[in-house]
Amino acid sequence: MRHEKGARLLELARLLASSAEGFTLDEIADRMGVARRTAERMRDAVWDVFPQMEVVDDPPSRRFRIPSGLDGLFQAPTAEELAALTAAAEMMDRQGAAGRAAHLRTLEQKVLSAMRAAARRRLAPDLEALLQAETIAVQAGPRPFEDESVLAAVRGALKALCALRFRYEGGSTPGRIREVVPYGILFGRSNYLVAEEVGTGTGPRNWRLDRVFDVEVTGRPGAPPEGFSLQAYADESFGIYQDDTEDVVLRVRPHGADDARRWRFHARQKLEEQADGSIVVRFRASGMRELAWHLFTWGDKVEIVAPQALKDMMAGELELALQTHVRN
Repeated sequence: MRHEKGARLLELARLLASSAEGFTLDEIADRMGVARRTAERMRDAVWDVFPQMEVVDDPPSRRFRIPSGLDGLFQAPTAEELAALTAAAEMMDRQGAAGRAAHLRTLEQKVLSAMRAAARRRLAPDLEALLQAETIAVQAGPRPFEDESVLAAVRGALKALCALRFRYEGGSTPGRIREVVPYGILFGRSNYLVAEEVGTGTGPRNWRLDRVFDVEVTGRPGAPPEGFSLQAYADESFGIYQDDTEDVVLRVRPHGADDARRWRFHARQKLEEQADGSIVVRFRASGMRELAWHLFTWGDKVEIVAPQALKDMMAGELELALQTHVRN
């Protein structure tokens, strides 16, 4: 128990040393998963060990941070942490994200080079055992496009709050030069730039990065509107496609209920247990086509209750499949 408490205090110290702005007591309680009073006691205990902790006034609250960082003695990684980093790089490589995989491997090298030789030798056997015992199952699917020069230009524009210009080989007029205000990047089965075309007033839309060519940062100011959240934008859609937002209601039949309890259909879903053992799933999202594609994998376990647009979409996709595989 004492060891566990010490580990938790070290975890908090690392948290307070990781942020330039610091954390309020409420944020500490949330990140550590404890009550506010417990967060106060943990802060005080860390303060005893790290008297360099600072208090930053941020009315109506105060923030706490350890500005000088922690000594390497407290920062040595575990074999499990290094194995997870290696696995993440390997996963990105297999998904076609070579650029991001390279960044992770560079980070791994920096971490290892910062360790003392004796510590590296102690970790080596456990790390080797984990790397040999764990691997990643390759799943069928598209390999997302990642051109490092395109990503570098987009990230440069996002950091500088500048507009982008590029030739877009997609949409209704392929090859047209577009100038956009970048909002962010969505990584997934395909990778998209979220941006608003300058002068259109249509709001953000998704631009496939594999169709973006001759990209350049214009230098003209261009920033997302105040309060825009890329995560909230992504959560509006079941997948990548953005269309009309619908109130979705699904009924998972009893023989699929256990699977549904372990599955996330949407970030803001609500599950309602029914007396007959079924589960009703409710959420609000766009992207009905992608949702229909996904629901097809559930077979007879899921029934679409609403909206009618999703029912029609599913019926249309099934009709196309029947025409291709049964009636010919």
